[in-house]
Amino acid sequence: MQLLVLAAFFGLLLAARPSTGAEPSWLLKLFFHLDPLILCSTAVATWSIEPLAWLALITVGVTVLLGRVFCGWFCPLGTLHAIASRLTRGWRPRHEPQRWSRWQLAKYYVLAAMLVLALLGVPWLVLVDPIVILYRTTTTAIVPGVQWMIEDAAAGIYQADPAIGDWKLTSLTEPPYRWLRDNVFVTTRQSFLSSGLILAFLLLILALNVLRPRFWCRYVCPLGGLLGLLAWRPWLRRETNAEACNQCDLCGMRCPAAATTAPGAGWKPQECLGCLSCTESCTAAGLKFRFRPPWQPSPAIDGHAGVESIDLRRRELLSAAAAGVVGAIVLRTTPQARGKTFHPDLIRPPGARAEADFLERCTACGLCMKICPTGGLQPALHQAGLAGLWTPRLVPTIGYCDYECARCGQVCPTGAIAPTPLAKKQSLRIGLAMFDTSRCLPYALGRNCMVCEEHCPVPRKAIYFREVELPVEDGEEPRKVLEPHIDPERCIGCGICENVCPFKDRPAIRVTSAGESRHPKNQPILPGDTPRPRGRRRRGRGRRQGEDDAP
Repeated sequence: MQLLVLAAFFGLLLAARPSTGAEPSWLLKLFFHLDPLILCSTAVATWSIEPLAWLALITVGVTVLLGRVFCGWFCPLGTLHAIASRLTRGWRPRHEPQRWSRWQLAKYYVLAAMLVLALLGVPWLVLVDPIVILYRTTTTAIVPGVQWMIEDAAAGIYQADPAIGDWKLTSLTEPPYRWLRDNVFVTTRQSFLSSGLILAFLLLILALNVLRPRFWCRYVCPLGGLLGLLAWRPWLRRETNAEACNQCDLCGMRCPAAATTAPGAGWKPQECLGCLSCTESCTAAGLKFRFRPPWQPSPAIDGHAGVESIDLRRRELLSAAAAGVVGAIVLRTTPQARGKTFHPDLIRPPGARAEADFLERCTACGLCMKICPTGGLQPALHQAGLAGLWTPRLVPTIGYCDYECARCGQVCPTGAIAPTPLAKKQSLRIGLAMFDTSRCLPYALGRNCMVCEEHCPVPRKAIYFREVELPVEDGEEPRKVLEPHIDPERCIGCGICENVCPFKDRPAIRVTSAGESRHPKNQPILPGDTPRPRGRRRRGRGRRQGEDDAP
């Protein structure tokens, strides 16, 4: 079951691909909508819930009935932790009982601190959500890395063209490569900023399994803490046959969650993952799971309660809440977080809500980055401050915002990027282009260049030209050049002009967040104060879908 769910997770991730036509299926967001942690975080931060987010109540109902089976059977990151625990078990002492310790309460205090942060408008809760962690890492690091290795290997074999007689190695490598290219990767090579840091974070939490099996699930995971609270009194409960149990503690040695305090007894349902390893390991058939109403007590075993609850202390909960308040003060008192300054490189996707509302909703899951056809959406590092770590921003030098695409808003699971009809999206401003006259060829070198204007996608070009006569030395013929200018009323900040500029190190035309529709304060052009400039403007619609990107 774990492997099937993991395969479904990666299958839906690979199915999130950029393409035109029908709206993306809601199934692409299924795992996010089944996550009650995302439901709680968004509801607490915004006091609103996306309609499909109510699917998380399925997970809630299953947990109340069966306990934390989501962690043991369905969580894709939990499956990777289970695999890592098995691979590293040779590094841990053998036959060591896995006993519950109070350190396992840490995840509940992490949950409390993160909920307070979300209540104060900083939903950092989802940065440690297991579904978000795995999706973001796979999108930004694992899939691009695998694609790069396969494509480079296939290209190397194709160029070398090794052969044994009449048989060529390419006849073996090309069919699977073409199938992967057309059905799995689909897009050209994507690359993402800070992908190494994102991958290192996942590798770090997997490496913690060297210390304890499923270390992250035991001590840190706030989703596990939330489900543990819901599993306080499940209907499916473990019971021990006192006559059959010889207290060999094989069950404790096999328990990956350290859910007991004594051999065969002291079972804590809030910690149990429902993996059934304990019943499988019991040679005396002294353990079994059975349905019992929550109000019926379980029999005691050798002086130990059959079922024990965790003890969350009020002082520690208040300390966790205070840590959340301090964290919110640190994260939300910066000038950028309070809307006093605007980072020029923080170009949000079209349809993104106002920054404060956007940060309250965005999970930094990477789904919008995965589906972006040009790869222009990148994880932010410092541009949005710590509160906006790894949230999406457009980097035009890597990829532009496709004029014919509005899929980022259609796939956003929390509504941080509002779903916007294509016609409306094409009129939204996400930034403003400006020329660097010290580098632009017509200004700096007196040579005509029309690349930016040719690729401008808006129906009436936002880039126009003015013909100027260049100063010449005595005896030279007068020479004229077309100098490009920006019409700020028509520029939508899509970034294609910056992307195709012949200067690849530092483009001569740059798009910044100035003029974005979502921020009335970030408007450099005062309404009604600047008449429409006049000059030569090429007619015709802008660049269409499928045209060559080359200048």
